[in-house]
Amino acid sequence: MADVGWQIVVLLALVAFVAGFIDAIAGGGGLLTLPALVIVGLDPVSAIATNKMQSTFGSGAATLAFARRGFLDRKTVLPLVIAAGLGSILGARLLPYMSAGSVARVLPVALLMVASYFALSPRFGKPSNTPTKSRPFALTAAIPAIGLYDGMFGPGTGSFFMLAFVSLGGLRILDATARTKVANFASNLAGFVAFAMAGSVIYQIGLAMAAAQLAGGWLGAQTSINTGGAWVRPAVVTMSVLLAGKLLFDAFR
Repeated sequence: MADVGWQIVVLLALVAFVAGFIDAIAGGGGLLTLPALVIVGLDPVSAIATNKMQSTFGSGAATLAFARRGFLDRKTVLPLVIAAGLGSILGARLLPYMSAGSVARVLPVALLMVASYFALSPRFGKPSNTPTKSRPFALTAAIPAIGLYDGMFGPGTGSFFMLAFVSLGGLRILDATARTKVANFASNLAGFVAFAMAGSVIYQIGLAMAAAQLAGGWLGAQTSINTGGAWVRPAVVTMSVLLAGKLLFDAFR
């Protein structure tokens, strides 16, 4: 680990606060925090592990905020936690056998498709009045699959969860956002535990960023709730496009 002074830790905490705020609304906070951890000198594994720790606190704070406002209940939370958490654990175990290059080529296209759906869909955020038998099954399959992706790689997980809950679950904006936070929290927590057991987390940095993520995640969730989710659509589109652009830039570089 590089020698990181307190000034750098404070700067990382500020980045984590902003990322937590953004992540609570639309996902994509890792677009800010992970590069920041690499820039200050952490090796890639430690950066990913420490990022998982602090993002767990941010998604946890957002989940708690939605739960306190009545958007979640145990019947909703438990299946999401189990499905996303188990998927993330499996993804972490499969990571050594996967090709990051192939995923890096496909992921930007997937994110641009997410952005297009959220930008162009006329029924975005409106409850579905025409449920089909295939939708519940597809949603049940999608949650652990997205959790598996989060355990292996991570970028864009929040956007993929949002897409699943809106397009397959037919949920309103705030209901979809609340469930996204639960699922993302479960997959983050599972990934963090796996990295912690491997000794890859830098706790001095992670704790400072986690505290800032708590505050940012809570504020972002409250903002989303108080504005009726008005920020969610443009924020998801913006973060998906930015993340896709960054991944394409990294691939061509």
